[in-house]
Amino acid sequence: MVQSSAEDVDGYLAEVPEGRRDALTRLRQLCRAELKGFDEVMAYGMPTYAREGAAEIAFASQKQYISFYLLRSDVREAFKERLTGQDMGKGCLRFRKPADIDVDLVRDLLRAIAAAPGKIC
Repeated sequence: MVQSSAEDVDGYLAEVPEGRRDALTRLRQLCRAELKGFDEVMAYGMPTYAREGAAEIAFASQKQYISFYLLRSDVREAFKERLTGQDMGKGCLRFRKPADIDVDLVRDLLRAIAAAPGKIC
């Protein structure tokens, strides 16, 4: 599943493979807990969290991994050391298996994003 046509995140989660549903639900719970004041929307076929209309975080179930899109270049730079060694694209963390998700790192990234607006890539 690369892009979904689901209208909301509940619909999205209902579509993902059962083996990933718990992990994606956990990512959603973390986003909702840490990103107070953000809107949860579907954008580009995936769950997205936006502040004042600007997407800052998204996640998706891809064919080979779970993607966690970190759309803030300032936060990526601030966490450069902790992100070293992670499977990382230009703006996303890739987790090959649900068990690979570093919940502490994700939580810290979300907290940094929630702390203040910043540059979106």
